[in-house]
Amino acid sequence: MKDALNKLILPSDHVGEGEARIVSLLFAVLAVTTTGLVIHGAFFGGITALLLRSLFFSAVAAGGLIWVALRMPSLPARVFLYVLAAVALVPGPYLWQSYLDIIMRGAIATQTDEIVFLAVLAVVLVLVRLTLGWALVILSALALAYAYFGYLIPGQYGHGGYDVSRLASTLLLSTEGFYGVPMGVAVEYIFLFALLGTLLMKIGSGEVFVDLARGMTGRVQGGAGLSATLASALLGTINGSAVANVVTTGTFTIPLMRRTGFTPVTAGAIEAAASSAGQILPPIMGAAAFIMAEIIGVPYSTIALAALVPGLLYVLALMVAVRLEAGRLGLERDASGGLALLRETLLKRGYLLLPLVGLVGLLMNGMTPTRAAVYCLIFALLISPWKKETRVGLVDLVAVCRNTLVSTLPIVAAVAAAGVVIGVLNLTGMGLMVSSLIVEVGGGSIWLILLLTAAASFVLGLGLPTSAAYLLLAVLVAPALVRLGVEPIVAHMYIFYYGLVSAITPPVALAAYAAASISGADANATAVESMRLGFVKLLVPILFVTMPGLLMLGDGLQITLAIVFATIGLTGLSVAFAGWFVRTMSALERAVISLGSLLVLWPSAVDAADAVTIGARLLGLLLLVAMSYKLTVSHAAIQSAKS
Repeated sequence: MKDALNKLILPSDHVGEGEARIVSLLFAVLAVTTTGLVIHGAFFGGITALLLRSLFFSAVAAGGLIWVALRMPSLPARVFLYVLAAVALVPGPYLWQSYLDIIMRGAIATQTDEIVFLAVLAVVLVLVRLTLGWALVILSALALAYAYFGYLIPGQYGHGGYDVSRLASTLLLSTEGFYGVPMGVAVEYIFLFALLGTLLMKIGSGEVFVDLARGMTGRVQGGAGLSATLASALLGTINGSAVANVVTTGTFTIPLMRRTGFTPVTAGAIEAAASSAGQILPPIMGAAAFIMAEIIGVPYSTIALAALVPGLLYVLALMVAVRLEAGRLGLERDASGGLALLRETLLKRGYLLLPLVGLVGLLMNGMTPTRAAVYCLIFALLISPWKKETRVGLVDLVAVCRNTLVSTLPIVAAVAAAGVVIGVLNLTGMGLMVSSLIVEVGGGSIWLILLLTAAASFVLGLGLPTSAAYLLLAVLVAPALVRLGVEPIVAHMYIFYYGLVSAITPPVALAAYAAASISGADANATAVESMRLGFVKLLVPILFVTMPGLLMLGDGLQITLAIVFATIGLTGLSVAFAGWFVRTMSALERAVISLGSLLVLWPSAVDAADAVTIGARLLGLLLLVAMSYKLTVSHAAIQSAKS
């Protein structure tokens, strides 16, 4: 029993064994309490939104602060964080006890409320600084300064100013600030699905994905890279985190790719690009997808369905690029992969995928994502005892709760800080003014506004986690696109994609840098190569506007044509970027294939009947067919001459 409990002790090089045990026990209690609260709210409901969210944040913030404290070498710093963790535990119970009184006085803040507000603000800012860095701290401080000192700003962007009492009323006592929609998504969806993903990883579903991918692609040239792409993409559907994917599957796939001939840079880039697919692939996707469903006001299943084709196109284009890269380098095959491994995996461990199959089935039958996730948690626990290596004991369950709290901590911190910014934007009306400014600067041109929106999304994505970047973009930028007639789901998917490309784009590129640390390659070179391989993330959002059928919008013909044109165009661009197709291509041949692909992706409605659109797409198809024939025939002639 003692050995089992030792598994729950959090690692730390800076504290004594006694302190580590006590803090680890407190962290485990908070993790289990948070898990119980989330599951109760998801399955039974009955807790008012403000109370559920405040209790959830109090538990997560307290746990997060003591978790960070264990990594502090300084005793005063640790004591400060322990005290702040105790402070973090106050707001949830305080609001629970005072809720009726708050309603009776119309959420007008008292002096006690102001003190609690300042305490929560301090907790949020410290937690964000320690888990995410300075970007969100500075942004939150600027928002609060704008709210307080707005009376000093002349013109339309100024306002009368809001004192601490008014800020406390909005940000603490209502669902417009700390405990707004983003925090609601964190407690109702993000933590719950992260818990499901962590449990599935615990029982071995992640290893099944890796072996299935190797079984399907192992005997193909470049199979190690293809299996890495498939495995990381599939694993991403469980956890939705690019960096977590890299450190989970990359430790196996990157050495395998290197052994079969991929360079360190290419191996790391493939893993980084593939791992970032998890945020855009259903059924779970990334945290921002759940937030999107709440903001747009549609079921999550609608978001997942809309994301399906673009996500699959990304994986397809990446696999094409990997296969061509393997052909160009003349790489070996993965001798340990193939159909035998696929058959063995399905027969012996295929049952570990049943919870995910059940999740998809329940969502398709109209069950809410939260309730479906709870049933799948139960299902995963029921199948885990079937074999000794997948069994989950009580200590393992506590460890799953603990690991879930650790993995969701940055997201919860981000949505709390983003709630401050969004609350101020709504309170002051700045959100609408920024949206109007974008429309004015764009001069009503949809293409210019799309360019400005992409730039704003990319820049915010560099300094903020995906969920926080998306939240701000949804308030500031998406309304501008909607005002110009873009469908809401198209506008939000557009900013969603551009906000998350920072996982593989310098100077942030966390997924690429994590992959480089495993492959031993240069970090920036890996990031640049991952951008080349994952270029679809940069191009496909434009297609959302011109081909909304990719998001399952429109009739059957529009959806079919959009999928066909996008598949042909993106595959052609993958070939052009690789510079190899049965043989090495010249610069002119690559340029012709690029031109043909772009013509197929002509920026008009897919079912447009005008002569220019039809002519452009036909010309593009002819160019691609002609170049494919030329390359194949010339390669055959070369091989014949050699023989």
